[in-house]
Amino acid sequence: MNGFTGEQLGWTPWLEPLAVDELTDEHREALVDKARAASPYFRLLAHDPHVLHARTVTDNDIFYNADGGLPRAERELAATAASRRNGCVFCASVHARFAAHHSKRPDDVQRLLDEGVGADQDDRWRAIVDASAALTATPGGLTPDHLSALRAAGLDDLAISDVIHAAAFFNWANRLMLSLGEPVKEADR
Repeated sequence: MNGFTGEQLGWTPWLEPLAVDELTDEHREALVDKARAASPYFRLLAHDPHVLHARTVTDNDIFYNADGGLPRAERELAATAASRRNGCVFCASVHARFAAHHSKRPDDVQRLLDEGVGADQDDRWRAIVDASAALTATPGGLTPDHLSALRAAGLDDLAISDVIHAAAFFNWANRLMLSLGEPVKEADR
């Protein structure tokens, strides 16, 4: 599956995840949210519960911590841009849905999916997408010019930090997911 979409996708692992009935209390605690037990991705990561727990609390803090910084929609935009740049169809679909929902800008998000990180966006979203894509390509690709564009778009230090955290985390998460399995249409599961 190569087409970027905002539709809900499934994911098929290439390694055997733990079965739901194999999950111990330690695994369930590592999942943080018990609903994640339905996901083969999280059950696969549950083979190492300590790493899964650290990964999940980091993810939750980046996207759900509303104590200032970047609005949720733009944190999701940064994750979508990183995922689109990396070619992670599954993660791009998840974060595109969140970005579209929280921003109420589904056409702009769809354009990012359809045309890539170079798609037309307003100045603020352009700065977020450009910084996220540059960081995703290589950490040294994020330059002072990207930071200046983020500042010119109205982002303060905390908001810039949120762009960097969301993009960097999903750069890592995409590469992990891409190396462990592949997206599938829900109907094909």
